[in-house]
Amino acid sequence: MRKLGFAIASVAAVMPSAAMAQANPQGSGPIVSALSWLQGTLLGNVATSVAVIAVAMVGFMMLTGRLNWRVGATVIIGCFILFGSAAIVSGIQSTAAVSG
Repeated sequence: MRKLGFAIASVAAVMPSAAMAQANPQGSGPIVSALSWLQGTLLGNVATSVAVIAVAMVGFMMLTGRLNWRVGATVIIGCFILFGSAAIVSGIQSTAAVSG
């Protein structure tokens, strides 16, 4: 389960978002389009369906005592962070704009 958390954190770190303040450097078109494809795949319908099934399975395993509550909570929190990353970034940006 630690590998799943690491994988989610790694993917979230490289996902492009509207938070990019710099303009795209010359020649980065293929990289930006590849990362946009990755973001669309991770946040698309298939990924959402897989996340719903994973949360349901983890919840059932936690309720039946087959999975530690800490590991189960890590999986569920990882899904919230993955799918809520745009809202998290915009909240951080608005806080930084008010403070700065």
